[in-house]
Amino acid sequence: MAFSWTLHGDGNLSGPDDVVAPDERLSWGKTIGLGAQHVVAMFGATFVFPLIMGLNPQLAIMMSGLATIIFLLIVGGRVPSYLGTSASFVGAVAAIRAQEGADSSRVTGAILVAGLVLAIIGVLIHFMGSGVLHRVLPPVVTGAVVMLIGFNLAPVVAGIYWPQDQWVALLTMLFTIICAVAFKGFISRISVFLALIFGTLLSWILDKTAGPITSVLGGATEATEHVRWNTSGIGDAAWFGLPAKTMVGPDGMEVAGWHMPSFNAAAILLVLPAVIALIAENTGHVKAVAEMTGADLDPVMGRAIAGDGVGTAFASFFGGSPTTTYAENIGVMAATRVYSTAAYYVAALVAILFGLSPKFGALVSSIPGGVLGGITVVLYGMIGLLGAKIWKENGVDFGNPINLVPIAAGIIIGIGDVQMKFSDNFTLGGIALGTIVTIAAFHLAKAMAPAELRARHEGAAIAVGDYTYGDQDGVDDLLQEDNPEDFYGHRPK
Repeated sequence: MAFSWTLHGDGNLSGPDDVVAPDERLSWGKTIGLGAQHVVAMFGATFVFPLIMGLNPQLAIMMSGLATIIFLLIVGGRVPSYLGTSASFVGAVAAIRAQEGADSSRVTGAILVAGLVLAIIGVLIHFMGSGVLHRVLPPVVTGAVVMLIGFNLAPVVAGIYWPQDQWVALLTMLFTIICAVAFKGFISRISVFLALIFGTLLSWILDKTAGPITSVLGGATEATEHVRWNTSGIGDAAWFGLPAKTMVGPDGMEVAGWHMPSFNAAAILLVLPAVIALIAENTGHVKAVAEMTGADLDPVMGRAIAGDGVGTAFASFFGGSPTTTYAENIGVMAATRVYSTAAYYVAALVAILFGLSPKFGALVSSIPGGVLGGITVVLYGMIGLLGAKIWKENGVDFGNPINLVPIAAGIIIGIGDVQMKFSDNFTLGGIALGTIVTIAAFHLAKAMAPAELRARHEGAAIAVGDYTYGDQDGVDDLLQEDNPEDFYGHRPK
């Protein structure tokens, strides 16, 4: 049953190696505490990305809680996961907003379609097996798409957020890096959240000591004098209430809130590549949970992907942000060894309560642009490097031209925002064109390559000394006892 958990022992952990399964729970007091911890873990990124995409953070937090409940119901409680705001759509949303006449309804309409596509893919995987996923989107392709999505965002940092306050951005970036590497465990995993607090307080101190700053605010075209942290909207906001409806402010700029989606073919094409990133994220999440719990979760892989798709479509239907599974929450589970889905239901309810506070939404919306600049310069780079992580973990061989040549072309097209104009009303470029080239050119290259290259295009074949590192037997050689050399060519003693 979805809401039935077996009490684990006497409701307490018996030791550091004690494991609480997804269908178990601790005492309700401890479960509520763990649920609150999951909220803190996902908190920073979940409302940062809506701000970056020009969507309402209060609504995003509320919808993340509702989407999490939908996900848990679809997977039957077998996969513990929190669905926070996805970063994979940020680049596409920036491209959509650059279109003439684009608004938030066009953004969320495109995201809704992407969510439905993801849900359909999840259903197909459920019935056809996860093997089809690897054949169509092997790790070399998936890694490339994730990489070009992240690195395509570099101009957003350089052109919008960083210039608003370069010194606050620099110090916030350094604080993020220090928190992430100098501390262990939970502090490290909430480094983005702590950096938000640090940067905002720093902005307030500079406002009091150094006075206003002159810079170009996001969405503006000319530099103006303004305070770094504008809190004027926080005091007037109500403590409790639904998010406001999207409206146009006195300055003619859109103020994001709840709204119904609209649909535009060009916008939809821009966001569809993000579906590949969500597939990779969900697949990695399920595999990570399976490894930690020792459970065979391959049969529920399709359900998990479909659950994220339904959650994304549901959230965007009301003007919310796209969702995905969160690595931050995997970290909490790994640290606590508590995989109970009951804690995730608690986290979802807490998030919904936050989403019912307009004052919370006003507070989040007031975060200075310079602070976002310092955080996004790290986050966007991390998204791109996740692509490299996929390559590394799957031993992709770039000595093989099947992997090297088409992937190289797709990445440069995506990152460089190369444009292909087909007519006056239809142009493909950036992430969308880069993804199409990556997938199509890879399968074309594979089909035309000699049998020898096709036979070894999967798995690594990296020469280190007089040994060839690989994972052709399905297990990374670095993890096998008979490996004569490590990745750097050093023989074990």
